Amino acid sequence: MNPPGPSRWSIVHPHVTPATDGLLPGGFLASGVHAGIKPEGLDLGLIVSTEPETTSAARFTASSIVAAPVELCRRRTRLDAIRTIVANSGNANAATGNLGFEQAAKVQGAAGLVGGVREDQVAVASTGVIGVQLDGQKLIRGLTRANDELRRDGGGDFATAIRTTDAFPKQAAADVALPSGTVRITAQAKGAGMIQPGFATMLCFVQTDAALQAATADLLLGVCVKRSFERISVDGQLSTNDTVILQASGASGVAIAPESEDELRFGEALDAMLRDLALLIVRDGEGAARVGRIVVRGRDAEEVERAARAVANSPLVKTALHGGDPNWGRIAQAVGAALPGPPLPIDIAIEGMPVCRASAAGRFDLAELERAVQRDEVEYEVTLPGEGAETEVFFSDLGHGYVTINAEYTT
Repeated sequence: MNPPGPSRWSIVHPHVTPATDGLLPGGFLASGVHAGIKPEGLDLGLIVSTEPETTSAARFTASSIVAAPVELCRRRTRLDAIRTIVANSGNANAATGNLGFEQAAKVQGAAGLVGGVREDQVAVASTGVIGVQLDGQKLIRGLTRANDELRRDGGGDFATAIRTTDAFPKQAAADVALPSGTVRITAQAKGAGMIQPGFATMLCFVQTDAALQAATADLLLGVCVKRSFERISVDGQLSTNDTVILQASGASGVAIAPESEDELRFGEALDAMLRDLALLIVRDGEGAARVGRIVVRGRDAEEVERAARAVANSPLVKTALHGGDPNWGRIAQAVGAALPGPPLPIDIAIEGMPVCRASAAGRFDLAELERAVQRDEVEYEVTLPGEGAETEVFFSDLGHGYVTINAEYTT
């Protein structure tokens, strides 16, 4: 399946041009091979920066149950100087105890030897079934082949190698015109199920040939993750393996100084790219047919966030979205349950049509509303009393396909 076209909620900047030549930024090579973790297909991805002064930043799951590679990276990887990334699909190496950690450590060490970099400059990531021991030897054997196949146009194979239930690979690439020169940003992501951010419920790897200070990379990644991957939900489930890594090789020779116009424009481009990848993950929600966007406004930021999450994660709202049913009462129910207390007057609009005013049915054209909710993307708005706070969450529908995929996931 090919990735869908741009979303209506994408952000376009005049200084950002999509890159279509399939090449990673200068200084980066990637590959994907079959290591035998999955019965067939690519299941081991490798990304390497050839630049010794590469800087990086990373974010991981907020779950208290973390996979071995997440724990390993937190404890043994220099998160500000990652040169090599090893990622496998087919096995999450989560809930695997000390043995799972040892397997991840062996893979980290082997990747360092194969790539000729220090062990603490290697990040490891895994995705797949939880609670099954990982055969690290298969990955170690696969690393030699993956290293031999490294190339600058290998991002596509890497993106394929990290897929699990993903219907299509998720990639993005853009050239960014900065005052100091042009740089490239590319990214590969995976995610379709177990998506509910406690920061970013999936895997995503970003490369740029800009020269970034580690502190700048960390700041930009943190801000952009909050505005993208933290704004999505497929099923309200937080993963054990969430990992996002940004690497900057500096190969372009364009240095981005803190608090500069370069930093502003680069940040805008990174923000737009991660937003698009987040939207692709929601679009690819297991068995999903439609994407919803819920926007909530009010006076209290915490209440606004709780209301938006409640709508995005409501099985009733999500099944209505799946069926193209304009049942706004389910939205009202979700908000009321999230904000218990005295009667709360709220307004609700679907695709700009006011369906509820002050918690009572509004006047609208039902036939027009029914047509509107048949679209691939549907927007909902909730207005609470007061003003000053606003948030958004993107979410997928919930249908028969999700049940089928997850009922048979390990069989």
